[in-house]
Amino acid sequence: MERIASFCVDHTTLQRGMYLSRQDGDVLTWDIRMKRPNQGDYLSTGAAHTLEHLFATYARNSAWSSGVIYVGPMGCRTGFYLLTRGLTPAQALELATASFRFMAAYEGGIPGASEAECGNYRDMDLPAARAEAAAMLPVLEALTPDKLHY
Repeated sequence: MERIASFCVDHTTLQRGMYLSRQDGDVLTWDIRMKRPNQGDYLSTGAAHTLEHLFATYARNSAWSSGVIYVGPMGCRTGFYLLTRGLTPAQALELATASFRFMAAYEGGIPGASEAECGNYRDMDLPAARAEAAAMLPVLEALTPDKLHY
């Protein structure tokens, strides 16, 4: 089997940030890397799960919602994938930054966190999710569209 694109990225040098991972036709896959790989510091499952619910809800209700295809966590617990269509790199960066700003300040019930709406609704940790989003926000705010490549 051929090695998939994400396994071709050198994870020994990868830093926190946002990167264009791949382009498939008009769909762009963004790597929102919140943690340096293989350094022992990973997103807890509760934080990642909460961020997933908040990120997806915000993105799908934002001004950029028509360009959002998918938001989901990486299995390695170092970040998220954001798939977009029809958004420029600048717009994708604006969306990610606005999403993390929203998540860092979020208070209230977690969207979709009920037994009827989620397959593991008890595994949520809003304080940890807020802290992780707040820690990533300055990284995103410092980026420019020309810096979104590995």
